[in-house]
Amino acid sequence: MRRWECTSKTTTSGATPKREIALQDDDKSGHIAANENESILFFDNLFPLRLTSLMLWRPWFTRRDLADLQQRFESYSRGLLNPVDLVKRAIPETVPITITKIIPRLKDGGAFVKFTHSGEVSASEIEDRIAQALEDKPIKPWFNPFLCIKTGLVRGRPWLEDLYRFPKSRLRVEYVAATDTESPAELSQETLYSIFRRYGKIADIVPQPSDSKILPKYAHVDFVLVRDAIMAMNCMHGFVLHESGSKLATKLRLSYEQRIKPHHIWDWISSHPRIVIPIIAAFLAAFTVVVFDPIREFFVKAHVRHAFEFTDSRLYKWFKRQTNDILAFRKRKGEQAGFNALVHHRKDLIESVQNVLLESTATFVVIHGPRGSGKRELIVDQVLDGRKNVLVLDCKPVVEARGEAGTIKKLAAQVGYRPIFSWANNLSSMVDLAIQSTTGVKASFSENLESQLVKILQTTASALKDVSLAEKKKIDPNETLSEDAFLEAHPEQRAVIVINNFLHKGEEKGLIYEKIADWAAALVQSNVAHVVFLTNDTSYSKSLSKSLPDRVFHQVTLGDLSPEAAKLFVISQLELDDHSKTKKETKKEGDDAKLTPVAEMKQREDLRELDECIESLGGRLTDLQVLARRLRVGQTPKKAVGEIVEQSAAEILRMFLLVKNEGAADRKWSTQQAWYLVRELAHNESLKYNEVVLNDTFASSTTSGATNGESALEALTNAELISVKSIHGRPQTIRAGKPVYQTAFNHLLKDPVVKAKMDLALLKELASVEAKGIEKAETELNILANLPTKPYQTNDRINYLLAKLEGSQKKIVAYEKEMGVLKKVLSQNA
Repeated sequence: MRRWECTSKTTTSGATPKREIALQDDDKSGHIAANENESILFFDNLFPLRLTSLMLWRPWFTRRDLADLQQRFESYSRGLLNPVDLVKRAIPETVPITITKIIPRLKDGGAFVKFTHSGEVSASEIEDRIAQALEDKPIKPWFNPFLCIKTGLVRGRPWLEDLYRFPKSRLRVEYVAATDTESPAELSQETLYSIFRRYGKIADIVPQPSDSKILPKYAHVDFVLVRDAIMAMNCMHGFVLHESGSKLATKLRLSYEQRIKPHHIWDWISSHPRIVIPIIAAFLAAFTVVVFDPIREFFVKAHVRHAFEFTDSRLYKWFKRQTNDILAFRKRKGEQAGFNALVHHRKDLIESVQNVLLESTATFVVIHGPRGSGKRELIVDQVLDGRKNVLVLDCKPVVEARGEAGTIKKLAAQVGYRPIFSWANNLSSMVDLAIQSTTGVKASFSENLESQLVKILQTTASALKDVSLAEKKKIDPNETLSEDAFLEAHPEQRAVIVINNFLHKGEEKGLIYEKIADWAAALVQSNVAHVVFLTNDTSYSKSLSKSLPDRVFHQVTLGDLSPEAAKLFVISQLELDDHSKTKKETKKEGDDAKLTPVAEMKQREDLRELDECIESLGGRLTDLQVLARRLRVGQTPKKAVGEIVEQSAAEILRMFLLVKNEGAADRKWSTQQAWYLVRELAHNESLKYNEVVLNDTFASSTTSGATNGESALEALTNAELISVKSIHGRPQTIRAGKPVYQTAFNHLLKDPVVKAKMDLALLKELASVEAKGIEKAETELNILANLPTKPYQTNDRINYLLAKLEGSQKKIVAYEKEMGVLKKVLSQNA
């Protein structure tokens, strides 16, 4: 019959003593002492493993928590949460034992039960009877309804450690000598199996490698379930084994060990980088295409359709109509009138471009003109006004971006391509370098600038095709036309791409322009979109002809306004201010008559000189806008134009004439060539192209990088110092780059210091050219003089060289005389 041995504790209040089961360790050595007729059972599955692990990992955990936790368990007489009650239920009444102590093991999820028994019944029999009772009537705890409580007789000497070592399914079984005078025996797999099989299913027994030098000797026993390993650990730790046929006693020392799982897949991947890395790269590329490309196409479509622009929303338009007289949301009337004058002057050009966009011509539309000629305003604000599906791609911020990441980011912003991970390419480059240095294989995770530009443009092309086909179902409800046939039959439905600032810094970013031109050519040839190029570079045909070699471009050249149109533009810019003033004065006088803009402008006396000033300023749109702003603040036309001319002259000096050597290293023209053009154009409004090329300043320049006269003229044309007019495809005449530059050239020649300094530099170079010619003639004469015999055939050559030497010397003397005069001028002027 089962008996419970109880201890008495007297309360401080003197009340009746309370009886409770002892729940503490025998001593502080970490082991449970068992006397004669005393044995220990271990009951498993009394506590949840996961919960106890978390509780033991608390930084404030102390050993007193065990007693506190047990006291909370004792508050339940027969509750599901009471482990003492589970132990009582697990031990049958018929088992003749007396329980003396219960030692809970939260970390192992069980408890040790120390008991005494009579000598008539052995401990093994008691274990068998309790195990049979649990098998007949299983007890399942609330936290683990699938596993029953199990018990086992502790045959060794359990170690009650409180280290942070948690149960695992693998046990490390070390062979330790039972006494100091003996050496342990190494157990076989059969012996280990017979010892541990009773506690659960064994997955594997791994002996120590034969070549291992680790002591003590050990073996690994892998259980299928962690609970079985816990039972074996608590029952067999410290067990002393006398194997049959051996006089040596071996003590088993058990500990949990993390099982190293075999990673066959990872091992194969790490050992075959030449195969795996390209597969991973292809997978990442496919993942990007599948996931991000549809998102990016959506944002490109929204950018082309202006879906997210607030100014196109109905709310904004309604608010604009309601507050039209209060807030200045629209352009000023004077600016609008000025643009109306510009439109009237270029009405034929606008109509011609609009007609081309309505035709099915698979070619580029090129709008060429100098900076400030109003190319963008003409196309975007006039030709494409009110047209949907317009994409404006400005090349200037793209080519001026710093680094490849900045270039990609700016191009993506221009077409609405997002999300863009421009920073990821730098990281991918580092990964590529690391993989290539370790494995010798180029992973190709990172993409170069060319491939990323092509990817962005291809995604944009796909989105543009969907935009152009958006109205197909409405126009062709029966689906009688294919997509290509629909785009060819309905050119008005195609999207329009405006590529602004094409060939801006073309020599530095040739790759970007090449890819943009190829992309535009593909769109035009497939009838997906109309493409309009806006450029101020005269060599645009070279770049575009490479992408579209078999087509003739529709070219439109924008020049300066005529004096009449320029005057009307300036007057229209001033219409708003003067009209409001005149209206107030008219109301005071009671006159209801309305004046025309020209009549209103004539009321200002200082505008009578506008005709003369317009001729000096020219018809460049940006210069006219500057003049209008100066007149608006009260300046007279002569004063305003004078300041504009002085500012232009200072600009020419800074950019072309007073260039430092380090700044001129990358230029294809010299300061002397620029001054020659300034001086000659000041006397003549136009110069013959070939005459300038044959001049010694261009044909025999001594400045490095400027030896080719035609390249120098082309560079100065792109820098807008001059403009070259062609006829039948060949350059014919040279004029000033801007009309105001013609006046600025004359202004520079009136400055004696600038003129003397620049003429002196030009004469020095010409003298240097002649000196080089003399040096070459002298060298050749020296060679002829040192011949063994003097043949008569060399007489003509010698006379020619002597005449050339004499002519060059006369020129040098004349140049030096002029330089002396110029030096005197410089010394006399500050």
